[in-house]
Amino acid sequence: MNQQLAFALLTLLAAAAFCVLTWRRLSLVRFGKPENRLDHFGRRAWDMLLYAFGQKRVLARPFGVNHFVIFWSFLILLIANSEFIVSGLLPDISLRLLPDYLRGPLLLMFDVVSLLALIAIVLAVVRRLLFKLDTKYVKRRSVEAFLILAFIGLLMVAYFGIHGSEIARGQEPLKGWMPISSLVAQFSGDGAYESWFWWLHAVVLCSFLVFLPISKHMHIMTAIPNSFFARLEKPNTQPREEFAAGNTYGAGKVSDFTWKDLLDSFSCTECGRCQEACPATATNKALNPRQVIHSVKMNLMANAAALESGQEPQVPLIGPEGEATNSIEAIWACTTCGACMESCPVLIEHMPKIIKMRRNLVEMKSEFPDELLNLFENMEQRSNPWGIAPTERTKWHTTMEVKDYVAGETEYLFYIGCAGTFDARQKAVTVAIATVLNIAGVSWGVLGKEEKCCGDSARRLGNEFLFDQMARENVELFTARKVTKVIAACPHCLNTLKNDYRQYGLELEVVHHSELLARLLTEGKIKPTRQVTALGQVLYHDSCYLGRHNGIYDEPRRAIAAVTGAKPVEAARNRENAFCCGAGGGRMWMEEGVGERINVARVGEAIEALGTDPSTVCVACPYCLTMFEDGLKDRDVATIRVMDVAEVVAESLRPVL
Repeated sequence: MNQQLAFALLTLLAAAAFCVLTWRRLSLVRFGKPENRLDHFGRRAWDMLLYAFGQKRVLARPFGVNHFVIFWSFLILLIANSEFIVSGLLPDISLRLLPDYLRGPLLLMFDVVSLLALIAIVLAVVRRLLFKLDTKYVKRRSVEAFLILAFIGLLMVAYFGIHGSEIARGQEPLKGWMPISSLVAQFSGDGAYESWFWWLHAVVLCSFLVFLPISKHMHIMTAIPNSFFARLEKPNTQPREEFAAGNTYGAGKVSDFTWKDLLDSFSCTECGRCQEACPATATNKALNPRQVIHSVKMNLMANAAALESGQEPQVPLIGPEGEATNSIEAIWACTTCGACMESCPVLIEHMPKIIKMRRNLVEMKSEFPDELLNLFENMEQRSNPWGIAPTERTKWHTTMEVKDYVAGETEYLFYIGCAGTFDARQKAVTVAIATVLNIAGVSWGVLGKEEKCCGDSARRLGNEFLFDQMARENVELFTARKVTKVIAACPHCLNTLKNDYRQYGLELEVVHHSELLARLLTEGKIKPTRQVTALGQVLYHDSCYLGRHNGIYDEPRRAIAAVTGAKPVEAARNRENAFCCGAGGGRMWMEEGVGERINVARVGEAIEALGTDPSTVCVACPYCLTMFEDGLKDRDVATIRVMDVAEVVAESLRPVL
């Protein structure tokens, strides 16, 4: 009776502490702005099963199976631990009330799962102690990490100690269903230590319950619902803002985020996968996507008292490093490549939060890097980043005849984009695309001097007001010209026309030129006259906005293989895991003075894959083309050339002399 009373008090205190601590944290989510995350219930349920319960992204890593075992062991042993608590409080209520044909399989499952969990814990400890880990993320060897592993390991040891003692004392009639516990019983003597193991289990279980809400392992409770409420579409667009007097824009304080943003902060497992994938972190910039999410949580908790009392948050969200939870330098280092979101096992949305903070800096405080002032002025006044006169937009086709787009007569609008129009190197790509389209007999035309910048960089840099203005002008133009089908030479233009403009009511069928070229080759509408073999090995680099943001991976590779006779070489990081060139998110127009240049790092991966023999890096994005050519110059590599997919295909169509 004394043991029962002591356990009841211990359990009551632990449960009360758990509830209070959990409420203090999770209740703060209500201070986020409203957002609808209850649509498409079936798809959300499927994503939750796939990513939370199925551990899809965890299992993508070699050691992921270990976490999978621990996760499912935790879920299964919730039954055993629940019985432990109930029977400890009410000894007459336990699984022994079940018929043997039900209880036996349960005991077998608990025995086997407990052994698997113990093995997984030992392996996790060994990995942390003996294997080389990413030095940029030392928390994997933190006291907290080992404490959690110790808790779980001790629970397993206590489980076997309790049941091994019961079997040794002849108190378990179904010992045949418990092979591991029966083995332990052989070393348990007369089972005299059963009470000791029972209290070990009780104390560790209650300690774990209290520690859970105040540790990073709170994600055990939030990761599953976070996966259910996750973004359903790819991270290829941002929400519109309504511009009106008195409105505030972006996220300048923690309560400007949505409730889902705040739930994200409590769901982070701090596994470090996002920072391993981040090109800014890899090249020693101030940005660490894991830290961005962690800082949202810390800022929310630091401002809890103010929020609870109806006041504005006191601890700043954004500011100089050391004065706020997010440094301005970190916010501007993001390339919006989406690698962090692609790698997160619990579907946290890092990049949209960064863009929200950029919006606040630009639209509310007019604080942005100096070099962006000219960019914004050029885009606003002349609708292109360089500030070149719109009359120059037709000079790319001085050597060929190009027709204007005419609704009802022309099938495709060829949207050239600013780079394809004004950049000297990219003009050659534009000519190559036009040449191939003519050979294939595709009906296409251009807007000529009427074409305007799509506004991608303005939106990703946080200047939503400027983007809104540019988007409205383009939607009006496209609607007036009755454009329905578009060929885009730039993944950023493709993404903006296809995804962002839907928010303005414009539905377009937008195809990237690499997609169209692959289709024309497959359908036989263009037939290579030669196999392009003079390029050496060809490596294809995935553009972030073509690949991760729009799921286009195979078409460029098929086009290259069709005209070279060989599949392109792959960089170590490719497709969904490809490493950014460094130009996305408006970084194309900004200086990169901290750490290693991202494009130089990516070029290093290409060199590693290709060697130094004459070879070719093939791209499908004007930004990538510029960044690779500049990176090769920085590394003083003259044996590797950079070409667009269209240039390679056009080369295969040259007449044989």
